[in-house]
Amino acid sequence: MSLVRLPTPLRPYAEGQREVEVKGTTVADALGNLAQKYPGLSRHLYDEGGHLRPYVNVFLNEDDVRTLQGEATPIADEDRLVIVPSIAGGTSGRQDAQPLRPVDHAALRVNQALIISLLGAAFIAASTTLVAFVGLVMAIGTLFDHPGFLPLYRLLRGRGPFRPDVVRDNPEPHRFAQGLGAVVLIGSVMSAATGLGTISWALVWIVIALAALNLFGGFCVGCAIYYWLNRLGAPGFQQSPPPGAIPGRRPPSAV
Repeated sequence: MSLVRLPTPLRPYAEGQREVEVKGTTVADALGNLAQKYPGLSRHLYDEGGHLRPYVNVFLNEDDVRTLQGEATPIADEDRLVIVPSIAGGTSGRQDAQPLRPVDHAALRVNQALIISLLGAAFIAASTTLVAFVGLVMAIGTLFDHPGFLPLYRLLRGRGPFRPDVVRDNPEPHRFAQGLGAVVLIGSVMSAATGLGTISWALVWIVIALAALNLFGGFCVGCAIYYWLNRLGAPGFQQSPPPGAIPGRRPPSAV
């Protein structure tokens, strides 16, 4: 059995349920089983031709199924489908702003914990190689639009404390924050290479402190900087904070 999480507007058609267990090995099977269980949902999901309506966005965990194999995307028992209607997020009013999308904050927390742990180990071992490795992982994750240590989280997801924590959010500020951390670590490695050891480790501790503030304090400084640049109209910073959210803080409601 897999889980389908319903947005608030669709819950009245599923007896008020937030999540529904469904059967199926593909996205199409799961959605079909959902519509079979709750026929009132069908007209909100499908058009007269039996195709998903264009404003219905389906995510497998945090990946839009359109970027995978569409409705033919296979699913496993530990996976979670999230239905998100096309509702624009934020208040910037920019035409190029994207709708809010599912963001798994559990994946972000695992990423932060690993960054803290590995950089702490690098400091103890005086290993700039390990610092470079963490910076490279963060840079690659930023390039591919996901937390750098997402592959490890996917191995752990659904086990023990590693339960998904999916929230309708903007992924762009989190990507920016990770990229900013990668840049600082690159600066640390370059400082070490030029003999500026004190500056090098100071930069490492800045990344550790910011990741710890995010993990334990629930405040993402890089995200707050992103939204500040958005308010200033900086190019490339299209997304504004989700409604009701304090910039840098986790949005108040789950998907």
